[in-house]
Amino acid sequence: MSMAQQATPAVDTPPAPGRKQSDGRTRQRPLALRLLARPEVGVFLGAVATFVFFLIVAPPVRDGSSIANILYASSTIGIMTLPVALLMIGGEFDLSSGVAVITSALTASMISYQLTLNVWMGVLLALVLSLGVGFFNGWVLIKTGLPSFLVTLGTFMILQGANLAVTKLVTNNVATDDISDMDGFDQAKALFASSFEVGGVNVKITVVWWLVFAAIATWVLLRTKYGNWIFAAGGNKESARAVGVPVTFTKISLFMLVGVGAWFVGMHNLFSFNTVQSGEGVGVELIYIAAAVVGGCLLTGGSGSAIGPVFGAFMFGLVQQGIVYAGWNPDWFKAFLGAMLLGATLINLWVRKSATRR
Repeated sequence: MSMAQQATPAVDTPPAPGRKQSDGRTRQRPLALRLLARPEVGVFLGAVATFVFFLIVAPPVRDGSSIANILYASSTIGIMTLPVALLMIGGEFDLSSGVAVITSALTASMISYQLTLNVWMGVLLALVLSLGVGFFNGWVLIKTGLPSFLVTLGTFMILQGANLAVTKLVTNNVATDDISDMDGFDQAKALFASSFEVGGVNVKITVVWWLVFAAIATWVLLRTKYGNWIFAAGGNKESARAVGVPVTFTKISLFMLVGVGAWFVGMHNLFSFNTVQSGEGVGVELIYIAAAVVGGCLLTGGSGSAIGPVFGAFMFGLVQQGIVYAGWNPDWFKAFLGAMLLGATLINLWVRKSATRR
């Protein structure tokens, strides 16, 4: 073979120095789009805009005590919104969460007063009942395959009727008796309904509990195996089962977690006002769900965070109190909530499309 017929070996020429080339598939999206893809960023910006708006139109909002009241209103919504949000990430939602709060408070009050027990016995039995309601919702959903809308709508009606009927039967009234002079009341009030002073302003303990629960929920979602199970069960439960996710346990435990939230808020209501009105709680579940949706949780499940619902609850608490401070008719509150919910849903949809567009 002649030298001319021999193949010339290929020479690898290193690329010229300069900007690294990309084929488009590995191109990194701009930082702004990556931030907008986070479910909590949109609601954070909305919360800031809403806060600035009320600072302008309602001068009393600028006072420290007004800020404390706004945070308190937000915390009573936010504590319950957190487990509702986790449940929604897991692919389900609970229409009975509002009346479950009142059921828990009524149970603790009537058991303690009617049986002349230390109030802590009523508190613990109310927790057991709340966990039982959550377990019932999850168990029925898993065993029947019915949508959570139907299952929890049934539970909502059962609890609503039982709250009124049992309270009238036991107390001959639509409200429970005052338990403020019973054993254990002061200790329970300190845990669930006390306040402390910061810079001369009284801050309710529920604000602290709200932030603590949000931190725990965020850690669970991002750092634990259970958090992965929640996202997987909400995204595609059959695929999740195929890779070993205990979907049944995850969904039932999430419903029970909503029960724990209902119990805690119920105890706060009881030890704040010493008595409970049996007809309350109707419609509040929609506020919890709306705050979670505004916070970036999808009704279809599999997406969301714990931080987003914190800002969602803050927006609702801010609007609730801001309308009063602005001197407007409080009947507009629900109209504002509906507009916020629709607007947040459309913004989240636009943000997701923009963030995934190349």
